[in-house]
Amino acid sequence: MRKIILFLTISIFTLFVNVSCNKKENITTQPPVANTVDVSILAMSYSPATVTVARGTIVKWTNTSGSPHTVTADNNTTFNSPTLAPGNMFSVTTATVGTFPYHCLIHGISMSGTLEVTN
Repeated sequence: MRKIILFLTISIFTLFVNVSCNKKENITTQPPVANTVDVSILAMSYSPATVTVARGTIVKWTNTSGSPHTVTADNNTTFNSPTLAPGNMFSVTTATVGTFPYHCLIHGISMSGTLEVTN
């Protein structure tokens, strides 16, 4: 009888240890949310005109004026929005460190800004 009680005690203890060691906690991880910086497109300017952000930041331009505009990197390749009607927006996620001057294709370099991306 003692052997049976000892066997049952060891079996229950072993079962308890296995259950508690295999218990998984519900831990959820979320990827970091990228920062977003807003730039307003005004009648003939970008506000702020110069934006300095860390790499990985989302920069969002919103046309708050009454006329169409673009957001076009001076090198014409880094970023180039379509023509943005009033109320429309354009965004880029910064991936490359550097200084990127930009302008409105419709209004020329008199309407310009600078995007500076740091590490």
